[in-house]
Amino acid sequence: MSDENNNNDPKETVENLKEEAKSTVNEIKEGWNEATNSGENKKVLAGILAIVLGSFGVHKFYLGYNKEGMILAGATVIGYVTLCIGVGAFILMATGIVGLIEGIIYLTKSDDEFYQTYQVGKKPWF
Repeated sequence: MSDENNNNDPKETVENLKEEAKSTVNEIKEGWNEATNSGENKKVLAGILAIVLGSFGVHKFYLGYNKEGMILAGATVIGYVTLCIGVGAFILMATGIVGLIEGIIYLTKSDDEFYQTYQVGKKPWF
């Protein structure tokens, strides 16, 4: 072994480790931002949530439309409460159909169109 390897300056080693750590953290941040801000990721998950749990408004909450999510969730609760008198069945069908239609719309849009319409343009319904 050479003297160069045995006599490494501890300050240099620490600086090298700091730079490598900063580089790694930046790579992780870039990957995380790309994954969470990608229109594709939000589009597919929002579409699936709308189809499966659409009557509860879960897809609305996921996209950041809290008021609209509360409307769907509240209507669904009212539907279940009034189910025994028959009116609830129609309310539950309506909220389920809204979720189904929105899920299909989300999944059939292109990634860019979905991103521009629902994430940038903030179009809350259909």
